[in-house]
Amino acid sequence: MAEIVNLRAARKQKLRSEKEKAADANRVLHGRSKAERLASKAEREKRDAAHDAHRIDRAPETGGKAPEP
Repeated sequence: MAEIVNLRAARKQKLRSEKEKAADANRVLHGRSKAERLASKAEREKRDAAHDAHRIDRAPETGGKAPEP
């Protein structure tokens, strides 16, 4: 005798498996550990602070506004 298959349930199961495959692919592409994210954030903040420390502020002579070209 043939096995009875609920088509709605089979369709939902197929959709779940496709979503899981996409999630696995995204984990490979975008997955980083918390330590890696924090290290990257600290490095970026340090780099930005060093960059901002070298800025030349010329605004006081124009009344607080940047000079227009």
